[in-house]
Amino acid sequence: MSDSRDRQFDDLTARARIRDVALARFAEHGVKATRLQDIARDAGVSVGLVQHHFGTKDGLRDACDSYVMDVLVRRSADEAAKPEPGGLADLYDGSGLLARYLARALVDGSPAAEMFFRGAVRVTEEFLTGTWPDRFAPGSARARDAAAVMSAMHAGTIVLHTYLTRRMGVDVLAREHATAIGAAMADVYAAMGDFVRSDSGRSITEDITREHGDD
Repeated sequence: MSDSRDRQFDDLTARARIRDVALARFAEHGVKATRLQDIARDAGVSVGLVQHHFGTKDGLRDACDSYVMDVLVRRSADEAAKPEPGGLADLYDGSGLLARYLARALVDGSPAAEMFFRGAVRVTEEFLTGTWPDRFAPGSARARDAAAVMSAMHAGTIVLHTYLTRRMGVDVLAREHATAIGAAMADVYAAMGDFVRSDSGRSITEDITREHGDD
């Protein structure tokens, strides 16, 4: 007969297995379309055991959100909002499932997605104000808005990963292909920098600045 330590180990193992199955199901189908029965079946446990560990489906979703924040966002936030190719590789390193979960969470608007986006904006704003303080003055609306838009652009590659995968011919959330998006971003940033410095780019920038104003 197993002692209490064996039972505790089995309990923790079942909890992690249930959570991982929930992550995959929520990522693919969304929270609303996923039933506890489906999760229990895929995890090889009873619905009662799922409820024992997590209570309700909302409780399980909260546990998945917390796990994503702990393992993915807090570890990789400093890399996720940066434009260089290595950034996305660091975000997805060993976390392809979590990135897919985050993609769905960004669409569904879960608390984890909100925390991720706020963190990405904060890190991006620090990057912009620290690198170009004359252009993006700390605390300015210009820095705030640029950080929000840049973060949304990068988050968009996660949300639209299935479309990117079809167009680029590789699974862009797989670890071995994670640099594909980053490399393309770097190429686009370099080309746009050249364009902005051109006569046409300067003319467009001046027109936009006149219309929008500057703080």
